[in-house]
Amino acid sequence: MKQFLYIILTFVYSTTSLLAQDDKNTLMGKVSFVTSNNVYVKFESTEKINIGEFLQLNNQNCLQVTEKSSTSVVCSIVNNCEVKVEDSVLYKITVEEAPVIVPEDTITDSISTQVIQPKDPYPEKQSIYNENIRGRVSVASYNNFSNLREDRHRLQGKFSLNANHINDGKFSIETYLAYRNNVSVPENYRGRTSIFNVYNLNARYDATPTLSVTLGRKINPKASTFGANDGLQIEKYFGNFYVGAVGGFRPDFFDYGFNSDLLQYGGYLGIEGNTEDYYGTTTVGAMEQTNAGNTDRRYIFFQHASTIAKVFNLFGSAEMDIFSNSGSETRLTNLYLSARYRFSRAANLMVSYDSRKQIIYYETFQTEIEQILDDDLARQGIRIRLNVRPAKIIWMGASYSTRFQTGEQNKSDNIYGYITLTKIPAVGGRLNASYNMNTSRYLKSSIFSVRHSRDLVKNKLNADFYYRMADYDYENQLTQYKQNYYGMALMYRISTSWHFNISGEMSQFDDENSYRFYTQLTKRFDSRKKK
Repeated sequence: MKQFLYIILTFVYSTTSLLAQDDKNTLMGKVSFVTSNNVYVKFESTEKINIGEFLQLNNQNCLQVTEKSSTSVVCSIVNNCEVKVEDSVLYKITVEEAPVIVPEDTITDSISTQVIQPKDPYPEKQSIYNENIRGRVSVASYNNFSNLREDRHRLQGKFSLNANHINDGKFSIETYLAYRNNVSVPENYRGRTSIFNVYNLNARYDATPTLSVTLGRKINPKASTFGANDGLQIEKYFGNFYVGAVGGFRPDFFDYGFNSDLLQYGGYLGIEGNTEDYYGTTTVGAMEQTNAGNTDRRYIFFQHASTIAKVFNLFGSAEMDIFSNSGSETRLTNLYLSARYRFSRAANLMVSYDSRKQIIYYETFQTEIEQILDDDLARQGIRIRLNVRPAKIIWMGASYSTRFQTGEQNKSDNIYGYITLTKIPAVGGRLNASYNMNTSRYLKSSIFSVRHSRDLVKNKLNADFYYRMADYDYENQLTQYKQNYYGMALMYRISTSWHFNISGEMSQFDDENSYRFYTQLTKRFDSRKKK
């Protein structure tokens, strides 16, 4: 019965396609598959279809051809069209018009003739990619003065760049660099005073819309569990499904630099869904991490992220170690789940749970393995956060989080609440007040703060004024410590891309007065080419 029904449907589709193609200048196709990146369209033949041209849906250019086989084409969506499986699309065959030859005896001096320009035999091909370059450069200084301690000063610079599809091509570059120089340090300080970190630096080549190759240091968003990888990452889509391979090195444990001893390799596969009411990715994979050629850690991982109906967000990740020196023992070293639901524009709720064990790298931490296994307890945490907007100018929120281990070890509870007036009646500006209370085995603390923000010069100069009071009560000390902070910050918009910030803070703690100053100059750039 199923085979008979399939034959009937195939016959109907073929007949429809043939009838539609009676017009020699058009071809009729049908959408067979839709992914987040591509649309697949089936034709009787694609011989007359050119890559880079458009398919029409409801008399509008909606799909641009990027690849083709003998009977189907791969397309990207343009003009924000909504395309579904089984939609019928139309391709208009480009017909070259022959120039009209006018006999010489019909030309007279009183009639101006029009010169017919032949068509360019090599028209410029329209790219399927759009250049999008965004970046940020900043320099900052941190200065700390105290009447009882040594003064400390630090300079810092950061540079980030996301250059996608440079010159509308297949190459992209991504980087995030940071430099820090501790100008003054205590005499007994033995750490580094000049630190340069490369958090992200890679180049990506999109060989096709479904195949990408990345070389350099990168954290893969679909499999962020293994962190940064110094090497090669390859990813290929097959419709909604994707597979990836990773090979390279882990950054050094101590200075985050390149370390050729820390070879790692692995792979993953997953599925991506993208509809009007759902977007999500689910990835599973395995990694082998080594140190000087020996297995340091071997584990499998899972990661899921999704948005449902634009109001419900879900994220989950898990890691299970499948290697130990004693055999094939397995350990669930990481489990994290979070969910956020937006009831309306005025209320949302977030809940999260995590359970983590200390990761054992059997080669790197050989002398500490027994101690780690003796304390192989999961550090668990639960957090609940609620934000509401009872009135147009009022936002309120509260959160509760707790962390604990088996037997109530290292238990701590944290309560936080805030209220914000987005516009103060008759005064203007923004007012925020918050309170945080934390209780653990060795410390009880409470922190109250209030902050007022306003424009001093509209869209040009913004100011913050704040006060914070902190009380600390240690279980093993009789004295209760109180600390007061007074601060002010100014942000000057030099232009749409240049910003200058300066802030100052004074803190009082017993007999000590400290003064902190922070200055930062930031340049942002955004160069997007829109078709």
